Parts: sequence; C-alpha cells; structure tokens
Amino acid sequence: MLFASAAAYATAMLFIALSSNGNSRAAEPTAAEFAQAVQRKYDAVKAFSADFVQTYRSGVLNTQSTERGRLLVKKPGRMRWEYTAPEKKLFVSDGLKIYFFIPEDKHVVVTSVPPEDEATTPALFLAGKGNLARDFTPSLADPPPGSPPGSRALKLVPKAAQPDYDWLTVVVDGGTLALRGLVYGDPQGGTSGFSFVNLKENPAIADKEFDFKPPRGVDVVTGSPLR
Repeated sequence: MLFASAAAYATAMLFIALSSNGNSRAAEPTAAEFAQAVQRKYDAVKAFSADFVQTYRSGVLNTQSTERGRLLVKKPGRMRWEYTAPEKKLFVSDGLKIYFFIPEDKHVVVTSVPPEDEATTPALFLAGKGNLARDFTPSLADPPPGSPPGSRALKLVPKAAQPDYDWLTVVVDGGTLALRGLVYGDPQGGTSGFSFVNLKENPAIADKEFDFKPPRGVDVVTGSPLR
C-alpha cells in the first residue's frame, strides 16, 4: 500500500509539473505582445544615460570597426552621443536640429529632425520618435552574441521601406525590459550594433547638455533631414 501511495504521489507530482510547464509555455507573450510591453516600458523612461560600444561590420568589405562613448537621451527628441575612442566625435539633437561634429575635421553637418510619423531611424527611436507596434512588424529573436545573461531580443522590420536600414533588433533585460542593445542591418549588407552598460533610467539631465553651437573656424554644412 505504501508503494502504491508513493507511486500515485509521484505520478500526481509529475502531472502537476508537466501541466505547469505547459502553462508557462502558453503564457509566453507573442511578438506583438512583447513589442507592446517594450514600448510601454520605454514610454515610461523619459530620460536615460549609458556608456556605449558601437560596432560596425561591412557587408561589402568584410571589415569591422569599434567605437566607444557616452550617451544622454531626454525625450522628446534630445540626444547627445559623445564618442571618445578611437576618434572624438559628437552627435547632438536638441529636438529641432541635429548636429554632427568631428573636431579633427573642423566640420559640422546640420540637419532637421523629421516629423514624428517619419522618424523611424534607430537613433531617433531611442529619443522617443516612432512606435514599435505602429511602425514595425515584430518577431521574437535570439539575443546577439555577447548579450548579457537573461537578455531577450525583438526583431523589427519597418512597415515602410527605409533608406538607411532593413531591420532592427532591440535587446532588453528579460526581467526589467531595460535597454541592453540595438542592432540593425543596412541595405548594403552591413550590420551596426550598440551595446549599453551603466544604464540609468530617468536621471536628472539638464537641457543645456543638448545645446550645440558650432565652434569658430569650422565649416557648417546643411544636410538633408535625418529619417
């Protein structure tokens, strides 16, 4: 009787375990649900700062480059990408104008921030432009190599063709949905990736961080609006 009771107990526990596993799988969000969750999370983050590493692999030349720097974002539309290595560069958006400055070249390119419904460029997504559910078709993806443990990834294909990229993958923390990385592929077969560390959500960032005045003696060129 004792053996029979033990066997029945083990069978019952196995059934419960299998049922629980099945329910866990059923509870996994769809790509659309996950995209909506990430969008809600990102809507709640009005500003953030992070250190970044940017890598680019050329699809034509099969070469790779790596750059590092510091990022500040304050919605809506304000960003400051300060590259520190291997070359100093500055990319600043004040919400109306975008400035790209390379001190060594003494050259500044100035463009206008595009309207909200045209702003699906990856960098502008970070600044609060665009919407994952509205502008993209999402699918669940494996996190890129080198992603922190526990990361989850969402691949996004723009519903309207974009001149600068074909797809975008957002990498987030699996528990908090905090941003961990961004990867996108260009029409020439190249891949750009950003990984973020030391991320702080909703820190106090002064508006003056996004002000930019071209230094004396530099060439200022007006470019086409960034999209």
